Amino acid sequence: MWENTTRAIQEYRDGIVNRSKANLAMQGRNASGKLSDSIVGSPVKRNKGEFVFDIEMELYGEFLDKGVNGKKSAYTTPYSYKDKMPPPQKLDKWIVRRKIAPRDENGKFLPRKSVQFLIARGIFQNGIKPSLFFTEAYKEMTKNVGDKILEAIKLDTREQRKKK
Repeated sequence: MWENTTRAIQEYRDGIVNRSKANLAMQGRNASGKLSDSIVGSPVKRNKGEFVFDIEMELYGEFLDKGVNGKKSAYTTPYSYKDKMPPPQKLDKWIVRRKIAPRDENGKFLPRKSVQFLIARGIFQNGIKPSLFFTEAYKEMTKNVGDKILEAIKLDTREQRKKK
């Protein structure tokens, strides 16, 4: 019962997930692949006559999608760095994956802790520009979903009438 409708909603959910992952890859915002791997949709369920599902991802995905205001910048986002800088040590693996290794005027590599601090301070001052990787995927997939689901409901209704 309601197989066509469930399938149409699953396609909608999967489209959002796949497009979000593609947007991350196109923007080069998925250094480790961890965020992309974490974007998953839950099974579609019926709950009190409604079809429901969730799309989950790493917590920082929301900050990357919507952006974060810095001390000197203002994006249209609910998040901001008010008085606290992001923890520099959390940037260590990202710095290594991105192969960021600046040198001083003598050609020596800067200590990694210095690089971590400088990048964290830059994020604190300038914020994180919204990438909208998820928001744009959601908007794109929502454009024509109503028609597809309506057709699926019609098919399911016809099939249920035939069974009676």
